[in-house]
Amino acid sequence: MTSTNDIRRSFLDYFEGAGHARVPSAPLIPHNDPTLMFVNAGMVPFKNVFVGLESRPYSTAVSSQKCVRAGGKHNDLDNVGYTARHHTFFEMLGNFSFGDYFKEQAITHAWTLLTKEWGLSPDKLTATVYHTDDQAFDLWRKIAGLPEERIIRIATKDNFWAMGPDGPSGPCSEIFYDHGEHIFGGPPGSPDEDGDRFVEIWNLVFMQHLQENDEIVADLPRPSIDTGMGLERVAAVMQGVHDNYDTDTFKALIAASEELTKTKAEGEQQASHRVIADHLRSSGFLVADGVLPANEGRGYVLRRIMRRAMRHAHILGAKEPLMHRLVPALVAEMGAAYPELVRAQPLLEATLAQEETRFRQTLANGLRLLDEATMNMGEGGTLPGETAFKLYDTYGFPYDLTEDALRARGLQVDRAGFDAAMAEQKAAARAAWKGSGEKGSDELWFDLAEELGSTEFIGYSGHEGEGVVQAIVKDGQRVDRAGEGDKVQIVLNQTPFYGESGGQIGDAGLLSAVNGFEGIVEDTSKPLGKLHALLTNIAAGEVKVGDALHQSVDADRRGRVRANHSATHLLHAALRHRLGTHVTQKGSLVAPDRLRFDFSHPSALTPEDIAVVEAEVNAQIRGNQQVTTRLMTPDEAIAAGAMALFGEKYGDEVRVLSMGRSDEIDYSVELCGGTHVDALGDIQLFKIVSESAVSSGVRRIEALTAEAARQWLVERDARLREAAAALKASPDEVPGRVASLIEDRRRLERELAEAKKALAMGGGSAKADAAGPEQVAGRAFLGQVVEGLDPKSLRSTVDEMKQRVGSGVAALVAINDSRASVAVGVTSDLANEVSAVDLVKAAVAALGGQGGGGRPDMAQGGGPDGDKAADAIAAVKDALSKVAA
Repeated sequence: MTSTNDIRRSFLDYFEGAGHARVPSAPLIPHNDPTLMFVNAGMVPFKNVFVGLESRPYSTAVSSQKCVRAGGKHNDLDNVGYTARHHTFFEMLGNFSFGDYFKEQAITHAWTLLTKEWGLSPDKLTATVYHTDDQAFDLWRKIAGLPEERIIRIATKDNFWAMGPDGPSGPCSEIFYDHGEHIFGGPPGSPDEDGDRFVEIWNLVFMQHLQENDEIVADLPRPSIDTGMGLERVAAVMQGVHDNYDTDTFKALIAASEELTKTKAEGEQQASHRVIADHLRSSGFLVADGVLPANEGRGYVLRRIMRRAMRHAHILGAKEPLMHRLVPALVAEMGAAYPELVRAQPLLEATLAQEETRFRQTLANGLRLLDEATMNMGEGGTLPGETAFKLYDTYGFPYDLTEDALRARGLQVDRAGFDAAMAEQKAAARAAWKGSGEKGSDELWFDLAEELGSTEFIGYSGHEGEGVVQAIVKDGQRVDRAGEGDKVQIVLNQTPFYGESGGQIGDAGLLSAVNGFEGIVEDTSKPLGKLHALLTNIAAGEVKVGDALHQSVDADRRGRVRANHSATHLLHAALRHRLGTHVTQKGSLVAPDRLRFDFSHPSALTPEDIAVVEAEVNAQIRGNQQVTTRLMTPDEAIAAGAMALFGEKYGDEVRVLSMGRSDEIDYSVELCGGTHVDALGDIQLFKIVSESAVSSGVRRIEALTAEAARQWLVERDARLREAAAALKASPDEVPGRVASLIEDRRRLERELAEAKKALAMGGGSAKADAAGPEQVAGRAFLGQVVEGLDPKSLRSTVDEMKQRVGSGVAALVAINDSRASVAVGVTSDLANEVSAVDLVKAAVAALGGQGGGGRPDMAQGGGPDGDKAADAIAAVKDALSKVAA
């Protein structure tokens, strides 16, 4: 049997042998199309090449592209597990020609690979062409020798591809495999085409037209080829099965879930095992490419995928979190082809374990409420959409899980009702997603990059340099010149100004020329990752395209940025040493005055963690090792142990920074294009000033280096000395003195509270002791006003007053900061006759307040007018008189 890994490898080898550049899969998060949530087709990474906004050093390419269809327009999530060929994650094999070969060579390659290299029977293959594409029809007859009845003309959009209303378009030619007469279905274009007998395995797109507003307006000057073959589908064909889930990769993942759940993938349990296997793949690759579960955007889609799989683990009877225990099986099957899975394995396991633990509680609550809502429904019943929305909105139970849970019981959900209830939230979510996508590159910068190429950065070795102005951009438009008072972006052929990227902010400084021109550079950006655009306020003179300028980076500012950037590398290594290799960078800010470092970790750092990390970084700084830089290919760098940021785009050559030593090996090795110190001692000092949460599973450290760190410590030392002077103690004695003062204060507060209670009881007055309770309408009454008594002590004091009364009523008013609190107690023998609640309400009204409440034997309230405390006691007495009467 040919394995899926073998098929992928042989496809890439075939086209590489035919002169195609082998291009690694792009990350699942698209960098060149802000309208997409995830890369969903093999051509997405090449989109700008096809439209002419980007050029590559090759004219033909081959790739196996990771794809996810689980959100937005392309969403297969709900079908996964219940059909033979739906997946959230899949691999798209593709060969591409950017103005090189066209239809004849594309068809020749396809037929040669399928029938000669892979040995598929020509009798099993059928081709479709767009109904007007006579050229493709004739080429299939000529090259493949297919009879005319197996070259089917299709008149629908199924066989015509377009990038959008505007842009390249062209006819398609799809290749179908016939699984045999024992399976229901007919060839494409027939009444039974929706059956499963004929399965599309490859689509050849012939880009030859230019569209505007969905209308063909011209032919492309350089026709191109884009093909896409689903690896899972062709693996099923070559392994002699009809169902993608019966291929080797899925069988291995399903076998692992069978073993852990002690259930077979048969009958009703089959769909659950399939969902788990598919969703494990999509979860693994999304996490490896930098996506983490969240409540919006890409993170929300990932959470839905994870939780749907976890729901099916629950259906299979898994008593403990399951998904993270399946990760080794996934890595074993696909880690060789995609090493990012291997590198992300610790993070993936930790993320899945944490997410499933949380979800199990949500699931238990949701299923209980769902059972209550459907207990009287018979088969075929429909759950109201409002109920499904309440489960989602109030209890966090996703709609698809509601639908999934009811499907097995023959019940449905009123989707229209749910959608109506969700209308406002969906509108807000769409707006949030639209605003959260990556910024699309302006066509102006593509034009400049095509025309000018990349800006050469000369700032690694110095802060100054000469450059020739190649472009000036003002208010989003190219201009030839600019003068005093203008604010423009200037692009030079070479520059020492670092463009913002990788968390490091852009450089600032000065531009000048012999003609008197002076410009203040406020910031430097890096459009497309190629051009350095210097945001410049023109202070004097004029600048025009072609001028030679002297460039001076603010060296002091750059030096502080370099120290902070190098410190983030040391911090990253120290965190991994202390917390584990699951720690990976999730974002950073490297500024002149501070650094911020976000990293994956499920819980807050302890004070000991922070102290150890900080000490380790400072130990490396004191070691003062030289920082070394090597230029390598990305593969060589990663093989040498360099840390790469998943989701980042790296060129053919990368800078590998090595810092420090530990156990005779480099302490930190990372891919980085930023600017750094020459030796670690240049950082001088490192101080962590805060650690906090950013989102679920992501923590943030903020820290200072060099003079900023020293100043921070000096300020804290000054405050300590001020505290010591106030305490008339040495700084070393401050903690003990503070602890002693706190204890003294607590003791005094206790004593004061007791004294105030004694005063309330009359203990501070011999006259009050002698007087004792008075009689009000034949009932014993003891009333007292006291200042400063804690309202929390009112009830306990009134209880003591009740004991003194024996049988009767006690009332106590405490005055604090002009406000008054009042409590009234009635002894138990009178509680059925006299209500403390009624008495306290009378007192509260006298204090200018409202309400008051409690029990018949004890009630409490308060009011804003403490000066009326005596009136409140009188009001209680008056109310008591009326009750007695």
